[in-house]
Amino acid sequence: MARDKNNDFALGSVTFEPGARTHWHTHPKGQVLIVTGGEGFYQEKGKPTQRIKKGDVINIPENIEHWHGATATTKMVHIAVTNYSGEQNVTWLSSVTDAEFNEVNK
Repeated sequence: MARDKNNDFALGSVTFEPGARTHWHTHPKGQVLIVTGGEGFYQEKGKPTQRIKKGDVINIPENIEHWHGATATTKMVHIAVTNYSGEQNVTWLSSVTDAEFNEVNK
């Protein structure tokens, strides 16, 4: 669902195949993830990785650098609700390296 005059957010269902993940990124007004299938990971920069699964809700504060995605062996599906600040709702940063991803899949 795109932003419109009644909703100051974007909403979408995202499917991550095994091994797929976002880049590190931030949201100026935060984000909510609702995991609807599979298993994956959520990590804030400098903090331990959290394993996430169907039914989990992740409330991401504004301007927190983070990434999320599937495990190496299972897909993960989530609904993302991303708020806007002005015209911006995300700032994409560097990729999550294979070394970073492999470390959390041990």
